[in-house]
Amino acid sequence: MTGKTGIVLEGGGMRGMYTCGILDVLMENQIYLDGMAGVSAGIAFGCNYKSGQPGRALRYNIRFAHDRRYSGLLSLLKTGNYYNAEFAYKLVPTHYDVFDANVFETSPMECYAVCFDVNTGEGVYQRLDRVNDDTFEWIRASASMPVVAQPVEVGGRFLLDGGLADNIPLEFMMNKGYIRNVVVLTREEGYRKTSEHGLWLMKLLLRKYPKVIEALMKRPAHYNMQLQQVREQERKGNAFVFRPQKALNISRTTHNPEEMKRVYQQGREEALQRLDELKSFLDGDHKQATTDSTDE
Repeated sequence: MTGKTGIVLEGGGMRGMYTCGILDVLMENQIYLDGMAGVSAGIAFGCNYKSGQPGRALRYNIRFAHDRRYSGLLSLLKTGNYYNAEFAYKLVPTHYDVFDANVFETSPMECYAVCFDVNTGEGVYQRLDRVNDDTFEWIRASASMPVVAQPVEVGGRFLLDGGLADNIPLEFMMNKGYIRNVVVLTREEGYRKTSEHGLWLMKLLLRKYPKVIEALMKRPAHYNMQLQQVREQERKGNAFVFRPQKALNISRTTHNPEEMKRVYQQGREEALQRLDELKSFLDGDHKQATTDSTDE
């Protein structure tokens, strides 16, 4: 294998349990790539890939699924954040299910969190090398969905969910010199975004942030364009794409541990099914997409 190989992780809230299943299979088979870019849940869960902790994301989400300190309407009403910032991004990784800072910092893997600047409307790509309060704030910012989270102030910017700027940062990784990329999507084959649900309400609630509203209005077309780009790179043999073989059908904010396990297991099973194919891709033997399906 020549050149750098990266992994691109889409978000999607608890659809990210599918991603966790795939990443755990990679770790269990000692498959670590040169770089990673994650958006929203993609980086919130994907950071465990750089820290070498299979099972961690599933474990703490199940453990705190019904804990009001972790997430829920009470946290939203009290703090403006559905996922409690203090508990979920400070206490969990430092006390309850400790994030392995030493492995994260010594790993040679480049790691980028994708965020959205609410004032400029630009995507912000922050490289994460150290583990400190700012690191967790960058991750929190990337995963802060409009309406159910307040903008996060970090690095001199006010930031929200990276999906507002770049749902699938494949082009970013290619521009960084990653000539081959594994792409993990959380929407099934053939999915196309037709509209942003509840846009009228978001326009009302987010009227202080016109750049956010603008991004929400453009997101369906931009997302579909990115799906087409992924397919093109897959055909060329530059991308190996995991996409759910069937719709995940899970709420972005579910509190149901059984649903989390189901989606996680689907990711595991699909990764295991395609493990040899993935290894061939990483060895440079994979020349084109394995399917002949076309964009709709």
